[in-house]
Amino acid sequence: MAGKFHLKKASDGQFHFNLKAGNGEIVLTSELYKAKDSALNGIESVRKNALREGAFETKAASNGKHYFVLKATNGQVIGQSQQYTSEASANQGIQSVISSAPGATLTDES
Repeated sequence: MAGKFHLKKASDGQFHFNLKAGNGEIVLTSELYKAKDSALNGIESVRKNALREGAFETKAASNGKHYFVLKATNGQVIGQSQQYTSEASANQGIQSVISSAPGATLTDES
């Protein structure tokens, strides 16, 4: 089952998206965008950068859990994962983004 981008409108009128893996789990969440077109550009950036070497950075949260961010070529964070109990689990999440993002369909819920 392929991944899906879910584009949504927040209560304050801004837009954001989630990337769900084939199993329905959210593997990446975007920042908030003021314009829908900007959010759509963010989705395209995830598709492109998910395959780029060095685009992912794994980090440790203050609670000891791990998460990752996906960065564009300019260093700006495009999306962030949930927190995982181990770095190995975070790395599995990265692999899920790499395999899901390029061919993921878009569901516009905005």
